[in-house]
Amino acid sequence: MNRRNFLLGIIAGGVVVGTSGVVWLGNGSNNRALTIDASLQTLDRLMNEKITTLGEWNIYQILVHSAQSVEFSMSAFPEHKPAIFKNTIGKLAFSAFSAKGEMTHGLNEAIPGAPLIKESDDTTYAYERLKEAMIKFKDYNGRLAEHFAYGKLTKQEYEKAHAMHFYNHLLEIELIG
Repeated sequence: MNRRNFLLGIIAGGVVVGTSGVVWLGNGSNNRALTIDASLQTLDRLMNEKITTLGEWNIYQILVHSAQSVEFSMSAFPEHKPAIFKNTIGKLAFSAFSAKGEMTHGLNEAIPGAPLIKESDDTTYAYERLKEAMIKFKDYNGRLAEHFAYGKLTKQEYEKAHAMHFYNHLLEIELIG
């Protein structure tokens, strides 16, 4: 491909993106850094945009759910899959997600046993809660809780899981404006 055609392709792509609604992260989460720092940067950018959600949950519910996951990793998940599941299917699923660099799961499924997240318009609270949970996790040096489905994870594996989980939920967020 010559340079002119390459540049025309880039310009055309920019026009398409600039003139249509775009899903916040699309299917490209496997190209993103799967870290808490990258997730925090994405969260900050997200909160400075006009957005709408495409799924059953509003932004408040998505952010609080994401915060719960991070918080539980430092305390305890309320309910767990059976040990045989965590040691077979759970480990296999995490390995596959980790290798691909992205997670897929039911985007309106609560964490088993977690408190119900009712709809709210208080996105500032939800944003602050998730941001605080991520920062606490980043600085956390204590014992990590066993994941309800994946079993024991290292801090590095949990960081990757949290980032993939957050990015997966962002597939249901669309920029408007």
